[in-house]
Parts: sequence; structure tokens; C-alpha cells
Amino acid sequence: MSLHARFGRMVDAFRPAEGPPPDRLLAFFRWCLSGAWRGLAVAGLASAIGGVADVVSAMLLGLVVDAVASTAPADLWAEHGLLFAGFASFFLVVRPAIFGFSTASSNVIIGPNVLPLVLSRLHRWTMGQSVSFFDNDFAGRLAQKQMQTARAVTDVASETVNTVTYALASVIGSAAFLISVDGWGSVALVVWLLAYLGLIRFFLPRIRSKSGARASARAMITGQVVDTITNIKTVKLFAHASHEDRAALGAMAGFRERALDFGIVSTWFRLSLMFIAGVLPVVLVGGTILLWREGLATAGDIAASGAIALRLSQMTGWVSMALMSIWGSIGEVEDGMRTLSPPHSLTDAPGALELDQIAGRVEFSDVGFSYGRGEGGIRNLNLTIQPGQKIGIVGASGAGKSTLVALLLRLYDVETGAIRVDGHDLRGVTQESLRRQIGMVTQETAMFNRSARDNILYGRPGASEEEVIAAAKAAEAHEFILGLKDYAGRTGYDAHLGERGVRLSGGQRQRIALARAFLKDAPILVLDEATSALDSEIEAQVQEALARVMRGKTVLAIAHRLSTIAELDRIVVMEAGQIVEQGSHEELLARGGLYARYWNRQSGGFLGTEEAAE
Repeated sequence: MSLHARFGRMVDAFRPAEGPPPDRLLAFFRWCLSGAWRGLAVAGLASAIGGVADVVSAMLLGLVVDAVASTAPADLWAEHGLLFAGFASFFLVVRPAIFGFSTASSNVIIGPNVLPLVLSRLHRWTMGQSVSFFDNDFAGRLAQKQMQTARAVTDVASETVNTVTYALASVIGSAAFLISVDGWGSVALVVWLLAYLGLIRFFLPRIRSKSGARASARAMITGQVVDTITNIKTVKLFAHASHEDRAALGAMAGFRERALDFGIVSTWFRLSLMFIAGVLPVVLVGGTILLWREGLATAGDIAASGAIALRLSQMTGWVSMALMSIWGSIGEVEDGMRTLSPPHSLTDAPGALELDQIAGRVEFSDVGFSYGRGEGGIRNLNLTIQPGQKIGIVGASGAGKSTLVALLLRLYDVETGAIRVDGHDLRGVTQESLRRQIGMVTQETAMFNRSARDNILYGRPGASEEEVIAAAKAAEAHEFILGLKDYAGRTGYDAHLGERGVRLSGGQRQRIALARAFLKDAPILVLDEATSALDSEIEAQVQEALARVMRGKTVLAIAHRLSTIAELDRIVVMEAGQIVEQGSHEELLARGGLYARYWNRQSGGFLGTEEAAE
């Protein structure tokens, strides 16, 4: 394996983190960078060697000046040829090799590996949050926070390795050289360094605070813009472009103010540093000249001191900018940490059971849930569904139908009571294994901006091409998929569907979602208005396909169009979060209750929710 490849693999870029992200800054950095310390140490060592090399350069320059000043021209090569050869070798071979090693360690070890390491950890943790976490924030803002935080952590690590270690090595090496000339020079360097550090200590916390506020304002712009673009059709339909423009400009104005605050404090910091940087050459070179006048220093010492002073003075500028960048990045990390590090509110219990090959019995026992509001949702709900039984769920909007399904999928935990699948309390099984046992088709079908094939394969990623096509045919989707063509010229099953499936009609999206559910072939099937976006002819065809796929499965079908559930084994009628009626279609009609009123009031088989509520 080449040295380049060894460097590139020194950090495992996708190694999972251990435990949750801490909410304390240093601990958060350790969490983000665990597993990368060996690579960072190698890069830091390379940078430190580079800092020492700069001091050695100045010392060699001083030796050459002294050699030239103290030797007759005719004897110069004879007496100092070895020194000149060493001087040339150092600058032509050793120094380029040192800085090449330093650059490689930074660009190969840190650059390509640390950012994906941190980003993958933040993304995994965010993906584990509950649905309510995402409901309470902008999708674009969360994405921005992940990228911002990962980039800022990477920048802190990179700048610390490339700048801080380099500067420390340079300062220590310079102090050692000045001590060899005269102790007072090193004292002057230490005094100057203390003044420099005092200036940094004053400004950097302010820069850190302003940077965090600027990062938060920037993320708000992203959230606002992404929210508008995601809902662009609604914006255009309601002719609210100017309203959205004002909202975006408001977010941008907030960012502008925060950026101005950051710019002002940065300018004063830079100006102060330039002044203190100018002090160092004056003190070191002037002091060495005074020593030379007393016969305590050589011309070479003056040249070396001048080279070191100028190098440290120049270094002050880019080190200060690097430190400002580090503290600015720390502010961004703190801002992102507050958003991304909260603990998961919905977790698997220790030792949770992996569900496998269930029969499909579902039991709701005295279940209550109100989204933490104390009202709404469902209350005291009892319902048992035997394996293979197919039930319809009916009710006006807000009756609790979707809440019941969300609890079955454990998108939320019940507040009272319990839900069991095959006798297992959902709180005692893993979320992933539970959801693998449930297929679902919703009214609001979720599509990825990927190929039609990938969207169907989401039901079962390991399925064969033949199984994908069979599922598409079962969902009456095969024919229209063959006619798809996207902006890049991809056709058929390779055509991309656009963000959220915008290139498809509502009926086409629902048929892709049905194909996905067919391919998943889970023992429990949930249909939430699964055919609501289909025209009558396609709906009749899909209903036949649904009848085939429902065989042997436990089915919960939510419907407003009552004709789609009339043939199911049992119909459950919900009102105000409770079950008020249940039985077969004929039994409920004969009872003359709420379901019968729904049936009599529907037009074209669709439940008139407003009339029903009355």
C-alpha cells in the first residue's frame, strides 16, 4: 500500500460514535473527533516540524552571514564549503520534504476524512430523533446545522493542527535561539508573547459570541428559503411571492446585522494585532544591534534575529486570523450543538426485542395519547385485531384515526395504556423491527428525488428487478413508469421523480407508494386513504390488486370514501378520540347510528366530514 493510501486511511471516515453527543463543548469535540486522534497527532507533528524548520532556516542564514563576514573571499569555499552544502541541501531537499509532509498530512489525513466523520455522526444522531423533533423545526435549518457544525469542527481541528502547533514550535524554537544569543532577547520575546496572548484573550470570546449569532442567523435564512421553495406551488397558487420575499428579506436583514457586528469586532482585532506585530521586529532587531555594539553578538546574530522577528511578525497576522477562525468556528459549533445534541425522546428500551415473523395480532389496551396537550388525540381506546383480520377505520377529521396509526407505528409513545403486537408491548421491541413488520400507504405519498426503481425498492432494498416490476404491475404503475423521462434523459424505471415526486400526478405517486408496499409484503398493512388520489377506473383496478395483497395480512384501512371499506371484516367508527361503534357494514347500517348517518350523507361514496361533525 502506498504512503498516500496509508495516510488516506489513517482516519476511518465513517466510524460510528459511541453514545449520544454531549451538550458541553469540549466533550462534544471529543465525541465528534473520537477515532481521529492518531491522524490528527501525525498531522500536528508534521506541522510542528515545519515550525522548527523555519527557525533552523534563520539560524543557517545567520551562520552563512557570519562565515562570509569573517572569512577572506579566496578561502571561503575551502573553509566553509560543508556549511554551504548543508545550507543548499536544507533549502533544496530537507525543507521542501518537511513542508510536503505537512501539507500531505493536512490535505490527505484531515481534509477528506474529518468532515465526513463528524457529519455522518451528526446525521445518524439526528435521524434517530422522534417525528416531533422534525415537526418543530425547518428541514432546511436542520440540514444547515448539520453541515455547519461538521464544517466548523473540521476547521477547528485543521487550524489547530496547521497553525497552533506550527506557531508554538516556531515560538519555542525562536526562544531557544535567542537564549543562545542573550537571555534578554528571550525575555523580550516572552513579554511580547504575553501581550499578544492578552490581546487574543480579550477579543476572541467576543468573536466567538458574534460568530455564533451570525451562524444562527445564516441557518434561519436557509430554513426560510427552503421552506418557501418546498412549498413553491402553494406560494404561486396564492400569489404570495411578495409575502415570501418579505419573509426572506427579514431573515437576511437579521443575518446582515449579525454579520456587521462580527465584522466590526474583527476589524478592531486585526488593527490591534498589526500594531503589536510591528513591535516585535523593532525590539528584537534593535536589541541585537545594541548587543553587537557591545561585542556580545555577531552580524549573523543580527541577521538571524531579524529573520526570526520578521517571520514571527508575519506569522502573527495569519495566526491571529487562524485563531479568529477557530473561535468563530467554536461559536458555530456551540450554535449547532444546541440544536443537534438534545437526547432522543423516543428510544428503544435496553435489551429491546427484535420482532421477526409475527402473526399480526394487534391490541390497543386503554390507550390514551394527546400529544402532551392534555386534550385531543385518543383516550381510553380498546381495540383488538386478530391475525389476518381486515378492519376499516372511519371518523370525521380530528377523530383520532391518524393518531391511532401513528401510535401503532410507534412514531410516538402512548401516554397511558399499552399497544401490543403478538403480545409484545411496543415499548419493549425495537422501532426498526416493528416498522419492518408494517407496510403503509398514505394519502400524502412520500417520494424521494431518486429513480422510480429506487422509490419502489425502498419497500425491500434487496428485491430483484423482476420483483420490482411485479410490484409495479400489481399497483397498476408499470405502464406509466415505462413512459417516464426526466430532465437528464433517463427513462422508465431509471427516471428520477423530482423532489417529493413533483414530476408525477397524485395518482401516479400513490401507485408508486402502493408498489412499494406490495414489495415490502409486511404482515400488517396500513392504508390511510390509499386510493384517494386515483380516478375511478384506476381505483377499481388497484382495489383488485389491494384485495390480492391483503390476503393473509392484518389490515387497518382509514377511509372517507366508505365504499372502499364496506367489504372489510369489521368497521370501527371513531369520534372525539374514542371508538363509538364497530361491526360489519350491514350491522352498522342496521344499527342506524353514526356510521349509518355517514353512509346516508356521503356523496359519491365520500364522507362529508363537516356534515358528519354537525
